[in-house]
Amino acid sequence: MMEDKLKELAKTIVNYSIKVQEKENVLITAPLISKPLIKELIKEIEENGAHAFVKLTDNEISAWLLEGSTEERIKEQEKILMHEVETFQAFINISGSTNDYEAKNVSATVHEFIAKHIKKSKDIRINERKWVLLRYPTELDAHKAKMSTEDFTNFAFNVMTVDYLKLKKNIAPLKKLMEKTDKVRIKGPGTDLTFSIKDRPIIPCVGTHNIPDGEIYCAPVKDSVNGHITYNTPSPYRGNVFNNIKLTFKNGKIVKVKADNDQKVLEEIFDTDPGARYIGEFSIGLNPEIKHPMGDILYDEKITGSIHFTPGQAYRDSYNGNDSSIHWDLVLIQRPEYGGGEIYFDDKLIRKDGIFILEELKALNPKE
Repeated sequence: MMEDKLKELAKTIVNYSIKVQEKENVLITAPLISKPLIKELIKEIEENGAHAFVKLTDNEISAWLLEGSTEERIKEQEKILMHEVETFQAFINISGSTNDYEAKNVSATVHEFIAKHIKKSKDIRINERKWVLLRYPTELDAHKAKMSTEDFTNFAFNVMTVDYLKLKKNIAPLKKLMEKTDKVRIKGPGTDLTFSIKDRPIIPCVGTHNIPDGEIYCAPVKDSVNGHITYNTPSPYRGNVFNNIKLTFKNGKIVKVKADNDQKVLEEIFDTDPGARYIGEFSIGLNPEIKHPMGDILYDEKITGSIHFTPGQAYRDSYNGNDSSIHWDLVLIQRPEYGGGEIYFDDKLIRKDGIFILEELKALNPKE
């Protein structure tokens, strides 16, 4: 059965997510633990008449390299990354961590070097190349999800191979509604937030860039955000895991940041550059199979009944003028067991306690 799921996932990635064409160069960047999937991807890419290349990664070694990095080394790294985006037409990035804190000892200075110099290649890769991100299930993931390794692996492959065409159809009415909306209000425990999405491009996400997938996003009008939001999921970033992050906004700018832990590091992140204190993305999580956080944003940002409200860089396809070297997806779950909450569009209740109220949106609610 698992072999069938691997084949199905490889076909989805190659033929649906990045639509590999004949003679294209495709770079698979992945940890060795994902070897079973790498093999299936190579087969599928070659069946399409394209060329597969593999770059194996190890998070511990990557962290060691960064801990000792100079600015000159980061500049050289950008040259290598530029060569990659000039050589490859498509990128498959597979992660698979055994320790969320591996990069904890990488200094803020090194992160500043990365933010300063790893920019052009990143922009080209995201906006001008075909790419998809996914995470191969590991024992750490199973532990965080409070599941056995076997059960979590089965869950992960089931979630990653959902019917994306059906999801795309179900999302269409929400896209249409958001395109007509001006004012959004988010309410819940520790949260009362307003902003505008008037005339913003609305982007459904149905398996083309992330696997698993299931969200719809836009960038809010940059200076329209006011109020406060408290995120109720653990938020990993730069080798730290922050809890109960609260942001306060005035005319679009984050004027106050607070968390239960690592306050100094948190403030350093939001002081990375001016754009780090403005929002680049508002998104609604829509994957009916993902219900609880597990500390991996590829899963957590798709949680049914959630939103994420993201400080930092806005994507080019819904660009609001905000630029930053960070893009930090922070997740708020509004289902009853997480405290509940509401979403209003132009003062009309759209979703309550994670469940869509309008008839045309009910297909997006998880089945009981």
